[in-house]
Order: sequence, then structure tokens, then C-alpha cells
Amino acid sequence: MKIKPACHISSRREEKMGVVTLQSPPASSATLTSKSRLVQIPKLPAAASSPASLFQLRRSFPRIRASAAGSSPPLHTGSPSTSELDAVSGFSEIVPDTVIFDDFEKFPPTAATVSSSLLLGICSLPDTIFRNAVDMALADSGCSALENQELRLSCFANKALVNVGGDLAKMVPGRVSTEVDARLAYDTHAIIRKVHDLLKLYNEINVTEDRLLFKIPATWQGIEAARLLESEGIQTHLTFVYSFAQAAAAAQAGASVIQIFVGRLRDWARNHSGDPEIEAALKRGEDPGLALVTKTYNYIHKYGHKSKLMAAAVRNKQDLFSLLGVDYIIAPLKVLSSLKESVTTPDGKYGFVQRLSPQSAANYSFKEEELVKWDQLSLASAMGPAAVELLATGLDGYAIQANRVEELFAKIWPPPNV
Repeated sequence: MKIKPACHISSRREEKMGVVTLQSPPASSATLTSKSRLVQIPKLPAAASSPASLFQLRRSFPRIRASAAGSSPPLHTGSPSTSELDAVSGFSEIVPDTVIFDDFEKFPPTAATVSSSLLLGICSLPDTIFRNAVDMALADSGCSALENQELRLSCFANKALVNVGGDLAKMVPGRVSTEVDARLAYDTHAIIRKVHDLLKLYNEINVTEDRLLFKIPATWQGIEAARLLESEGIQTHLTFVYSFAQAAAAAQAGASVIQIFVGRLRDWARNHSGDPEIEAALKRGEDPGLALVTKTYNYIHKYGHKSKLMAAAVRNKQDLFSLLGVDYIIAPLKVLSSLKESVTTPDGKYGFVQRLSPQSAANYSFKEEELVKWDQLSLASAMGPAAVELLATGLDGYAIQANRVEELFAKIWPPPNV
């Protein structure tokens, strides 16, 4: 049965990690064999290979070159000249913060993220290649048979996320990170049930666990859910991490990927005061977002945790240079374009230095109170006002997007021929 397009209501959307625009790719980019966080391209990691959502498998990312010392000497590629993008890619996986198809050829995606805001973007455009994935979800007989409207809309949303995620898995070599409903952020068991439901749907379309990440907010309940899911072999991606306490608890839980938003912490510090962690960084003359990434990286590597670290909301080239050595850096297109267009030579102006390395982590000193076994009470006590406020803002934004998806689906269901 041919399904007629069901998404006709337009909606503008801004991705939390960048503005996303979807359109049908040119014929030359119909098949992609390169890199991605996450059609958001977080936007995240991957089992076969990944860039935006990023992750640890060989196919997910190029190997990071580590130096024997705490920081590495300038990178020499062996060619007379190279772009800055090629040079810095020897230290960290650089992930384009986009899902604009016109950018795929210039910055090929290796991983992707599927989210409620992405679904809204798909339904706002008449010719995106993902439209059929959403229309097929709305035509699902199992969901349509549910009499309870709330359950039916939730079922449609799950199917749409997975259908789009399945299409993305065919386009990128790395992992696809799937957003877990932020409205469940304070219910560990509900998060786990949602992930199991999504995973079952992925298995039905032959997308296996090693190709997937599940993006969960870093509340205490989300961190606990990640711990339990990782014990089952299900890979998790903890987001909205704005404090060392959250980052350390996430690492102790064994989260596959921990995501820190550098620029958002900087923005908060410019307009607020009273957060002890941020005040301490400023007193040392450090940017609070960069300082949190550095501290978290050192904690993960000094104490042998398996987590990979993702730095997001990177605003400029200097941010990126300061993060070299971290596992994944999600960079906006303006930064990537500048790096790609800037040519450097082995003896040129820039000496690219690996700022973060396992060797430098070994020499990093932590306070005794930072090395506790984190639990719900200690986490709540240690999170400062910046982390509390930014976490709440992120959750509100994701919840609004999820509500909008369900409201949209309620208006356009059933499709014309169902």
C-alpha cells in the first residue's frame, strides 16, 4: 500500500546544538560512506564509525594520536602543507554540528543523532528523504490500534524516531544516537523501559545494539539508568553535564559517552555569579567550560573509566585548539570551514599541541572530596546553581519538543489513506 505524505504542518526548529536544515541531497550525495552528532551529528558515537555522536569503535573514529609527554609537539603530516582541519584531526575526532545535506560532501558525517526536534524539522519540509520514515510510522497498524491516545501518540513517536534512525544507520558508518524522552528524566525505570522499547523496534528493522547509543539526560535517575543499561551491554550517551559531580558520577556509571557543553557554561558565567565551581575556574584564569572538560578528561583517564568524552557548544577555533586530545569535539560549520580553508606547514604559524592526554591526566591532582563514590545525595549537594539551572533549561527544551511532536502527530493522524 502506498502511503501518502502525512506531514503537512510546518514547524521551525532550532537544534539544541545548532540549527538543523533538512532537504533532499543532490544525486552525488545519495550514498554516503564517510563521517557525521549525529544527523544532528551528537550530534554522537558509533559502533561502525562515528563523528557527531561519537564513539569508540574503530570504524567510529580515527585513532587519536597520543604523545609521550603531557603535551605533544607540533603535528607534522609529511606533506609540505596541510589544512588546519587535517592537522587538528590527528588529535581528536572533529564532528560537524550539522545535518544539512548540502554540507555532507564537504564535511561527510560518520554518525548521527535522532531527536524530537529532528522529527519536527522533517515534517516541516516537503521533500526530505526522511519524510517516508515518519509517514510509515503514522501508518503503523500496531500503534493505530491503541485506544488510549497518549499511548498511541507515544507509540507513533517511538516508531518515527526508530524509522529515521534506521535510515540514518544506512547513511553513516558510525553510531546513531537516539534521544530518550526528557519527560522521563527523573524516573530511572521509565528511562530503561523506553530504551528497551526503542531497542526492540531497532532490532525489528535489523539495526543492532553496536550501531546505537541512547541519549539520556544526566539527572541522578538518568545516570542510574545508564549504569543499569550499560550492565546489559546497551550503550548510553549522557548529556546535559554541567558540573564535575555529574561527569564523575557518569564515568563511575560506565556511560559510553559523556557530553559537556563548553559554550553554555561560559554564557552562564558571563551573566551570573555564585557558582563555586565556576568561580574557582575564573579565579585560576580558566574558562569554566574548558576547565570542566579538562578535569573530566583527566578523571576518566587517571582512574581508568571507559567513558569517552564529547565537547559540544564549541564556539571558535581557540576553543577547539584548547581541547585537542579530547575524544570528540562537535564544531559548528563556521569553525570547520575556517579550519579547512586555513593552510599550515610543519614550520608554519601554528604549533598544534595536544592539550589533553593520558600522560597529563596521570599528573593531575584531585581533592579528596572529588574522589568519593557518588550517590544521589552527594550529587545533589555538589551541583552548583549553573548545573542546576542549565540542566533544567535543557530538560524543559527537550520536553517542549517532545510535546510538539505528539501534538503534531495528533493533528495529522490518521494519514489520508489509513
